Amino acid sequence: MTSLAQINRIILPDSNWQEILAHGKRKLAGDYLPGESKGKRAYGIIAGSQNENLLEVARILPGKKNVRSEEPYKTYMDRTMAQHAVPSKTPLSDRGWVIDPLEVKECYDICDRENLIILGTYHMHIVPWEGDPIRDTPTHLDTVLARNSGLFQFVISMVDITNPIIRAFYEGQSEKEVPIFIQSENT
Repeated sequence: MTSLAQINRIILPDSNWQEILAHGKRKLAGDYLPGESKGKRAYGIIAGSQNENLLEVARILPGKKNVRSEEPYKTYMDRTMAQHAVPSKTPLSDRGWVIDPLEVKECYDICDRENLIILGTYHMHIVPWEGDPIRDTPTHLDTVLARNSGLFQFVISMVDITNPIIRAFYEGQSEKEVPIFIQSENT
């Protein structure tokens, strides 16, 4: 199988895109599921299949529990934030989602049962920055966190909730963007 680094396009069914958007809008509205961490950001895992240089998304696995404030993750993320994060309206202590390792295991179990692979993770940007009002690209911090993962980082810009944007970057590197084609299931 070709490495994910060699992928040149990603097919995202519209139903999966709508699922990501619904997750983000629900979190922004403060509508949380039982057991879900509170916070106005949506994070999750994207799974699917690979055919040569093409990825096809088949499953969205939303993250529910953020263990960012639990040890040992808190110490690691606090240090990483201090070294690499750009100041924003959002305090550093509220940035840097860490999905619960038990959820990650559940995602891998689902993928094993459904014969899928983990393609990458998704996360939202909602606060415009000076010099980056759309926020549809990875930050330096995003790139640091995705380094050596072998996965795609899907950045969802919800700065303008009426015009959401999704882009994919191999290991969160801006220069390694792969185009996403949102495909209606009717085509």
